[in-house]
Amino acid sequence: MKLLLRNEVIIIIIIGVIFFFPFLGSVHLFDWDEINFAECSREMMVLHDYSRVYIDFKPFWEKPPMFFWMQSSAMMIFSVTEFAARFPNAICGIVTLLVLFLFGTRLFDRKFGLFWALAYGGSIFPNLYFKSGIIDPWFNLFIFISIYYLICYHWKRNEMDKEGLNRKKFTYICFSAIFMGFAILTKGPVALIIFGAVGMVYLVYNRFKIYFNWLHVLAFIVIAALVILPWYGYETAKNGSWFITEFLRYQIRLFTTHDAGQKGFFGYHFVVILLGCFPASVFALPAFFKMPYNTRYEKDIKLWMLILFWVVMILFTIVQSRIIHYSSLAWFPVSFLAAYTFYKWDRKEKTMQQYIPYVIAITGGLISIALMTLPFFAMHIRKFIPYVQDKFAQAAMGADVYWSGWECLPGVFMLLVIYYGLRKLNRKKFITSAWVFFTGTAIVIFMASSILIPKIERYSQGAAIDFFIQRQGEDCYVRTLGFKSYGELFYTQKAKPLNVQSYDTNWLLTGNIDKSVYFVTKINRVDDYKKYEDLKELYRKNGFVFLKRVPK
Repeated sequence: MKLLLRNEVIIIIIIGVIFFFPFLGSVHLFDWDEINFAECSREMMVLHDYSRVYIDFKPFWEKPPMFFWMQSSAMMIFSVTEFAARFPNAICGIVTLLVLFLFGTRLFDRKFGLFWALAYGGSIFPNLYFKSGIIDPWFNLFIFISIYYLICYHWKRNEMDKEGLNRKKFTYICFSAIFMGFAILTKGPVALIIFGAVGMVYLVYNRFKIYFNWLHVLAFIVIAALVILPWYGYETAKNGSWFITEFLRYQIRLFTTHDAGQKGFFGYHFVVILLGCFPASVFALPAFFKMPYNTRYEKDIKLWMLILFWVVMILFTIVQSRIIHYSSLAWFPVSFLAAYTFYKWDRKEKTMQQYIPYVIAITGGLISIALMTLPFFAMHIRKFIPYVQDKFAQAAMGADVYWSGWECLPGVFMLLVIYYGLRKLNRKKFITSAWVFFTGTAIVIFMASSILIPKIERYSQGAAIDFFIQRQGEDCYVRTLGFKSYGELFYTQKAKPLNVQSYDTNWLLTGNIDKSVYFVTKINRVDDYKKYEDLKELYRKNGFVFLKRVPK
């Protein structure tokens, strides 16, 4: 058994390396989050200050430092590059698949573990996010592991019929607390809010007939605090309470307001789950309803996953900001429920619902058509410019990006995956169909990452990033006007300013500057700055306007 597990672990690691590491550096980091986080990590290295997070060399209290420690470590090894910024999440991808395989094997057996790892790694957004440079993959993993060990503690404490719980109750509580501490250090106390909400809903559902030791609750709090206090405590002792106070205020504001451009419709996150977590999202649907259970703990683990799903979805529907990765923790229960569906079908404990092939065909077909249509739309994109109202979008659509038509291959391959997978599914060959759907989708994401995303990036930000890169090594100031970007910091490799007036946009526009200033604005905002006579327009490209002001 151990040898088989060892072989499967090695295979998962090899698959993770093949799918997650290639093309990490083939496209620029995307504004805002990817560039924002990478810049924080770069400034840690520049300032040699790893206890506080900075952006533009000013304290940045929105995030704790753990993910930036990971990124800055990668940058020390691979230099300050896109590959280094995304490297931690590629590692997270491998770790996540291993965790799901091992947890699934402990919960049921090796087959379920493989189903679970396949369902997560072979769905669109979960796979794609392991190629990104954002915080959430590690944050979600730490929360999920913490909840898993809480479940183990509950089963041990309440004598659930689960074999293999060989550790002491206190050990499970320790593991849960340690990973909760890691989660808080990665993105903040929202981790504890989610954890507490899941536990409370479970207690209410069971009418508080769940036994736990208050000393273990105290131990959880103390151990989690010991994990986070080295940073929280050190920061407060070194610099006072201002930074931590602002950090906590930001966490509160996160749940009560939305940032510009981040407000969406009420059911936003449910649509994101259905399309972004395809095909796991569709196969998870039967598991939302009643299924036959062989043991108490089997029913209980499904209940925990359903509670985790609904807590995340309701919580971040209440939050006014509509950002894709806010609900990404729900990908864990969705992939579990998808694996559970296949597991029940394969064991002939549940017949396949007749609607599943139709939902798979419709949803997968729409995604395939979108992927196939995109290149042909892009090849004739300039014909659609008159129908677009936004001036910046019009200019961006005129970017000189070459499309041959072969970029439709990911969509064609996706269509073949849907067709072949449905054939196997209708013939009740559930193991084969799971491999086809999830491995095939992973290949589609691999193809899209190398073929489509680099070309799409040229429309959205390519001209501005090119300009920032050209300013590297030049003794100058670079500032955006009328829009927010972190590209001016990361891609110019900005040094710590010696003149504090350089933070004042009005001084850069009208003051007695000590060196040249470059400004980047958008074509629909450039008229707002024509009143500044010292500004000289250099050129325009893809919706961006590049200006310069020199000292008198």
